[in-house]
Amino acid sequence: MKTIGLLILSNLFMTTAWYWHLRATEVPLWKVILISWGIAFFEYCLTVPANRIGFLSGWNGFQLKIIQEVITLVIFCVFAVIYLKEPVQWKYIGSFVCILGAVYFAFKK
Repeated sequence: MKTIGLLILSNLFMTTAWYWHLRATEVPLWKVILISWGIAFFEYCLTVPANRIGFLSGWNGFQLKIIQEVITLVIFCVFAVIYLKEPVQWKYIGSFVCILGAVYFAFKK
């Protein structure tokens, strides 16, 4: 659970670093890059330990990456709807279901 919690927190920072500026178009690109790098620093501070802890507790690299992608998508969906004010469409839901299938197969014994 520690790995999942750290990955959730790190993805909150990552999503913010990568996408916050889409609504702040008045901010010059060079400033956006510097601000995003500053935010991403905290993502790395959480992602690296999350992956180390997960690996040491028995998950392999593939499993860590797949679970990280699912967490990223969930957080991005919430971010896109709340912050970017973008509607959820059926094709996005279908895509997400396919990715959940990938999680199933990655963790299947």
